[in-house]
Amino acid sequence: MKTICFYFQVHQPFRLRRYRFFDIGNDHYYFDDYTNELIMTKVASRCYLPANELLLKMLKKHKGRFKIAFSISGLAIEQFKLYAPEVLESFKKLADTGMVEFLAETYSHSLASLADEEGFKEQVKAHADIIETLFGQRPSVFRNTELIYSDKIGEVVASMGYKAMLTEGAKHILGWKSPDFLYYNVVNPRLKLLLKNYKLSDDIAFRFGDKGWSEWPLTAKKYVDWIEALDKKEEVVNIFMDYETFGEHQDKSTGIFEFFEHLPVEVFKRGGIRFATPSKIASMLQPVAALSVPYPVSWADEERDLTAWLGNEMQQEAFNKLYSLLPKVKACDDSILLKNWMFLQGSDHFYYMSTKFFSDGAVHAYFNPYDTPYEAFINYMNILSDFIITLNAAVPETDSEMEIANLSDLLSEKDLMIKKLQEELKKLRRRRTIVKKKVDKKVRSASK
Repeated sequence: MKTICFYFQVHQPFRLRRYRFFDIGNDHYYFDDYTNELIMTKVASRCYLPANELLLKMLKKHKGRFKIAFSISGLAIEQFKLYAPEVLESFKKLADTGMVEFLAETYSHSLASLADEEGFKEQVKAHADIIETLFGQRPSVFRNTELIYSDKIGEVVASMGYKAMLTEGAKHILGWKSPDFLYYNVVNPRLKLLLKNYKLSDDIAFRFGDKGWSEWPLTAKKYVDWIEALDKKEEVVNIFMDYETFGEHQDKSTGIFEFFEHLPVEVFKRGGIRFATPSKIASMLQPVAALSVPYPVSWADEERDLTAWLGNEMQQEAFNKLYSLLPKVKACDDSILLKNWMFLQGSDHFYYMSTKFFSDGAVHAYFNPYDTPYEAFINYMNILSDFIITLNAAVPETDSEMEIANLSDLLSEKDLMIKKLQEELKKLRRRRTIVKKKVDKKVRSASK
């Protein structure tokens, strides 16, 4: 019997405001609250709320036979709390059905697994904690940012106690093998690996609404036919995609919601196919082989590697500069600085700097708020420069940094004193105005 595993990624970055060179050292707020709220409100109305409502209806209708999994980044959760608390409530209703599994990931949707093992573990724990608090589940399956995976990363994930991990079924790794089986980490066989069937996933995520596609329109019947046509020996079909596919990337007018609603109906008509969550699959199926991945893979682009985030000198410089701050960040206890550090690690900031404008250019442009990769780089580095100044002031190490920190304290005290004096001046001016009115009133009365 074949098993379908539906997994959806939910993520929204904290987008940065336009931060100029002359803001460095003068303005320590980096985020575009207006744009973040605008986009969250739009995506909530077009995707999260209607899709969750539909899923709740489907889960109740199929009474335990239809199951799905989500990974919701910590940054998305932060924005739900700020701008769309009703979305969090709708996810809680899905959790209450018992048919939805929530996976662990890095809290800030970061690339920390490539640079900072200790910070990576801390982020994963922080994310698992908030998932347990919100949804009453402690995740047992892990999904790394952008499905990034290697033997070493898998070993670290296994050491944290996770029993399974999701990643990409990349051709250059699999060779002749199929992604439609369960595999295991070559270093630690206890970690099971579920591999994305990118062909069937991308048929929905990227091609569904494309009228120029030879298979358009895609119907539930046609899609289930494709799954049935797979080799009978293949055991699990992992359909992984962004949740924003529904209503945002693929507009409601394409019929994406109707397609999804009819899919389990079509599956249950046939028999011989079932739905399961990642943890259930990891417990139910036996791995067929080890998967050797010496160098990291991801979901992105034709190469399925890291070049979407670290493929050019700008991205590498920004990445290396950010993570060179680790020793000081670990010595810092300023909550605002630590929160900024978390938000600045989001992989999206590096994705915006991508120069891959050929076969994958349209995909990169869709997600990019900047006109050019260079603009994204300059904006990020300006912010990082200011962050470094504030971090050095909070955790000074050299004499010059100590002197700057002292000067910063003096300037802060001076600013506070100026504000205090300005308030006192305003009060005196108000009193003078009141006294003047009274005097003028008495003069007018005396002259009558």
